[in-house]
Amino acid sequence: MNLVVNTNRIIAALIKDSFTRKIIFHGNFELFTIPMSEEEVQRYRTEILQKARITPSQFGVIIEKLNEKLILLPDELVETKMKEAKKIMDKIDKDDTIFIAAALATKSGIWSEDKHFQRQNKVKIWKTRDLMSLVDYED
Repeated sequence: MNLVVNTNRIIAALIKDSFTRKIIFHGNFELFTIPMSEEEVQRYRTEILQKARITPSQFGVIIEKLNEKLILLPDELVETKMKEAKKIMDKIDKDDTIFIAAALATKSGIWSEDKHFQRQNKVKIWKTRDLMSLVDYED
């Protein structure tokens, strides 16, 4: 299964060793992210360090491991679907139009906890609880 990972899931995986992190590391998914997500993670870096109670070097290790599992989509690919994505998402939440475009460009669903994605019907939205049963992992 292909999924575009909303930034909130990446940040959640950085903050806590939870089901979100387990899904990323143990799920049998192609997980895509966009450059904007990387920028957003860096913008919230200090807050993530505080909430996670980790050092900058620990943050670096975790983000490196996450980046090994996430496929960074080129802006040019995402841009090919922005016009269509704007028609779908701009009236709901312009900030998330890019995730719809990424999903359309990769023929993927979106993994997010943001409820406003449910207000559109062109891209399948997956919540963490939906994915938990599809992951094979050992505690």
